[in-house]
Amino acid sequence: MATQTVALSRPLGPASAGVLLPAFTLWWREIVRFYRQKSRVVGVLASPLVFWIVLGSGFGNSFSSAAGPAQQHYMDYFYPGTLILIVLFTSIFAMMSLIEDRKEGFLLSVMVAPVPRSAIVLGKVLGGTTLAAVQGMVFLVFAPFAGVHLGLVQVLLVAVVVFLVSFALTGLGFAIAWPMDSTSAFHGIINLFLIPLWLLSGALFPLSGASVWIRALMYMNPLTYGVEALRDLLYPGIETQFPLPSAMATLLLFSLVMFGLAFLMANRRSTRPAA
Repeated sequence: MATQTVALSRPLGPASAGVLLPAFTLWWREIVRFYRQKSRVVGVLASPLVFWIVLGSGFGNSFSSAAGPAQQHYMDYFYPGTLILIVLFTSIFAMMSLIEDRKEGFLLSVMVAPVPRSAIVLGKVLGGTTLAAVQGMVFLVFAPFAGVHLGLVQVLLVAVVVFLVSFALTGLGFAIAWPMDSTSAFHGIINLFLIPLWLLSGALFPLSGASVWIRALMYMNPLTYGVEALRDLLYPGIETQFPLPSAMATLLLFSLVMFGLAFLMANRRSTRPAA
């Protein structure tokens, strides 16, 4: 590792190593690392799938939503929320590799190389985004079991929504993981903040039937717009709380803000070598 650090820290002249090549290298490293760990791939898909089947079957036809048919099965209603849950798990926990990279010394090696911080942020965030988006789109194979039959245009629009949500959550995960050196602390933040963020997104219960203060929190929650956009695309005949263009515009803004936050964290906080 010391040899690697010395080699990376050699001066290469005034020109920087650029942004795209280092970002692509870090992106590819994230992809390879994730799919080499088969248990992570299975866990990311299996846990929400079991959650969807058990909870959906438990509520069954006892659930009714003001936004849809009175006897809409809960598995149908819960399907968009489960897709968002897969994206959340993958994108957030992909950024746990940032803490592992710090402990292994790899991040320090990258930091002393003539690589701009923007390349580090872009590579890591795009890597997590790609993983989350792919995992989310794979879950569409279960769409027929939720009464969903998608055309090509719908699939493309769903892919755009999934990408925006993945990009935003990965940027948020990067910003949370960057100053941390403990995976336990990272898990604590996830349990305290991000799971409630999903619970208040309309994934489990409709916004229209919630109490006033819960509804206010749901309106302020960016994930609500992702769930509603997916519900609009997956069930075109169902009334949703937000028009699709405004929901997607909100997701785009959320993505840009979270990437900006990740970039600011990478430029303001110093990375400490593992003890």
